[in-house]
Amino acid sequence: MSGLLALLDDVAAIAKVASTSLDDIVGQAAKAGTKAAGAVIDDAAVTPKYVDGFAAARELPIVWKIARASAFNKLIILLPVALLLSQFAPWLIPPLLILGGLYLCYEGAEKVWHWLVPHDTLAKIKDPAHTPLDAAHLEEQRVKGAIKTDFILSAEIMTIALSAIDPAGSVVFKAAVLAVIAIVITAAVYGAVAIIVKADDVGLHLADSGRTAFGRKLGAAVVRGMPGFMTGLTVVGTAAMLWVGGNIVVHALHEMGFHPPYDLIKGAAVALGQGNATIEWAVTALLDGILGVALGLLLMPVIAQGLKLLGKTDDAAAH
Repeated sequence: MSGLLALLDDVAAIAKVASTSLDDIVGQAAKAGTKAAGAVIDDAAVTPKYVDGFAAARELPIVWKIARASAFNKLIILLPVALLLSQFAPWLIPPLLILGGLYLCYEGAEKVWHWLVPHDTLAKIKDPAHTPLDAAHLEEQRVKGAIKTDFILSAEIMTIALSAIDPAGSVVFKAAVLAVIAIVITAAVYGAVAIIVKADDVGLHLADSGRTAFGRKLGAAVVRGMPGFMTGLTVVGTAAMLWVGGNIVVHALHEMGFHPPYDLIKGAAVALGQGNATIEWAVTALLDGILGVALGLLLMPVIAQGLKLLGKTDDAAAH
């Protein structure tokens, strides 16, 4: 009997340790995920545009393709790479963050430029005989573009999250925290995207088949409001790309010992905010975004020239 009680006591102790470890993992995941919130918002805001224009029956399958690839990228590719870098080459993390940040700046600036000079006009100038892609090829191109952008954002999310995890933790602990972050963020982002892209269908169903007058009016309001909402989401996504990209570059340079951009932006935010944390954040985001636009516009001709040398056109590479 005493042996059984001792065994139960040991099991209880092990369960307590496991529970504490789980709490630590979840706590660290929440903390690290908060640090990566900017990139997460960017991911959720950018993705719906890749589904825009397709038949309703293809919307959720496209979202699922992107979500599945995103989970694979985070768990199978980026998580092991992040752990290896943190263990054997932590000095490589800031330069890689800078490359990812510059890519986001380029993507955001390119979209701003195409709003100023409509993309269709540019395409006609470059290729008067331009033939639109059929639905299947367009879907394939959009999904590839979405996965490429998601890979960059996922890399930023995982790297930022890794930097927020307690460095004293074991490799297994860090892996568990990153795995929790990868699963939760992927589910949250693409769950939100699925809701967004199907909202107009739900609204249409309510408008046509709602049991109450309120339900039908609500459905009609959703249908009328979705085009403007999607446009606004595209604007938010582009702004987030520029803000997050600029912010990543500034902080990575700061970590590498080049402080002027960080000091200037921080100094301006503190001076204008005068102790108000919200104003300081807004000023920092604005200045990071302005820097992101500038970097992106500078990169556009460089990347365009590179694409020409590779035998590609900027239009073909756009998505």
